[in-house]
Amino acid sequence: MPTTDVPPITLSASVPRQLDALVVGLAEASDAEILIGLPEDVAKSLSKTTGLEPIALARRFGASAKPGRTALLAGPAGLRVVVVGVGPIDVTPEQVRRAVGAAVRLVAGLPASAPQVVAISLETAEPQLIKGAAEGALLGAYSYRPATGEAAGIGQLMLVSPSRKPEARQALDLAVTTATAVNTARDWVNTPANLLYPESFADDARQLARGAKIGIELWDDKALERDGFGGILAVGGGSQRKPRLLKLSYAPRGARFHLALIGKGITFDAGGLDLKTADGMYTMKCDMAGAAAILAAVTAIAELGLRIRVTAWAAMAENMPSGTAFRPSDVLTMYGWKTVENGNSDAEGRLVMADALAKASEEKPDLVLDVATLTGACMVALGERVAGLMARDDQTADLVLDAAEAAGEQFWQLPIPEDARPKLESKVADLKSTGDKYGGALTAAAFLSEFVPTDIPWGHLDIAGPAFNSGAAYDYTPSGGTGAAVRTLIALAHALAN
Repeated sequence: MPTTDVPPITLSASVPRQLDALVVGLAEASDAEILIGLPEDVAKSLSKTTGLEPIALARRFGASAKPGRTALLAGPAGLRVVVVGVGPIDVTPEQVRRAVGAAVRLVAGLPASAPQVVAISLETAEPQLIKGAAEGALLGAYSYRPATGEAAGIGQLMLVSPSRKPEARQALDLAVTTATAVNTARDWVNTPANLLYPESFADDARQLARGAKIGIELWDDKALERDGFGGILAVGGGSQRKPRLLKLSYAPRGARFHLALIGKGITFDAGGLDLKTADGMYTMKCDMAGAAAILAAVTAIAELGLRIRVTAWAAMAENMPSGTAFRPSDVLTMYGWKTVENGNSDAEGRLVMADALAKASEEKPDLVLDVATLTGACMVALGERVAGLMARDDQTADLVLDAAEAAGEQFWQLPIPEDARPKLESKVADLKSTGDKYGGALTAAAFLSEFVPTDIPWGHLDIAGPAFNSGAAYDYTPSGGTGAAVRTLIALAHALAN
């Protein structure tokens, strides 16, 4: 089971005296830069010690109002003061989230004899800014702790806010639940594939769900064969680790809307017989990030008690080459009896997703969303930090885009053009799984749409780019698994529940 704890975080009316580190802001005003949240006694001590005004001192150590730029100052009695740029003074929740994330991440990486107590003092009062600051702190404090069990860099967080309204506490609680879900997804993605495989992944998710009011149903390989899940079985057929399909159901009393979430759970993708290169294979433990996102999100939605029915379907398999692996040109009989000619065994995600989409659609949900690290083509189009969104109708797309904006995640709508479906024509099956070399993300979406009835609103989230950060950490985003899409799914559930 991944380590999903976040440091305890509380609201404080003023900056506490017993601290290891203090985070303050540097913002752009109309004609100057101004420090935000620096207590008067700390400011006087800095000036007395250095002979410089605090803002001049901060600039000497590299501080600026540029969002996320950090500078570390030595305060009184060993206090570490982190000055972080927040951009324009009229901050947005995402500006605050990124700034606080960068500052707390810096503190978490500093040498310390014990987990540090950190206060964030940015004069946040509005609930959305409190939520942004708290999420930034909790996400920035994250570190993946494998079997070594290293101590976390952050022991306690305090968010300084003048607000004593109930909405402030509610915003903090929402931030804690959301950040915990994101970090759960991060831990799953970061777990090596020899430790996280379909059976263990399903067991972890079931253990997490048992603490909430969530129904659990699991198909093992025998049940998958009994019920005709030809796509999942084919993809998982080359591995000794047998595939799974996991269904988590949250159905609170009074819910009027049914949201179905489908997640790609390829716990390792070697490419099958269409073998990946060594470099292309190295990060493929992350190919289950879509399933991680939906499973973490539905657990958070249940914990929040949102009045919306959510059903999560995680299609789990390991795509390996062997004598029992499926081949290019094989014809697969999918769940629901549609036949598919396999064009490329490294385009396996759409096959497991197709089975789960067809099964989920039988319940006639009000909206179906699938989440997957599906195509390198989407990364070519949008880069590594922006996810692709494709939908049958603009109303569905707008719902997701609004939720993403509220959550602070970057999505960009791509089309499903009319010429995409003809590329999937097959002479030996109902359709082929792949098209030509152009517009691969769009063709993949066209394929998936074939498994959701046209009378059900449907959207596809391709998170291949932002799901895994192969580079250095930035803002509140660590290296490795990022928990992409979790915040958007929770925000969407909020919007649909109201």
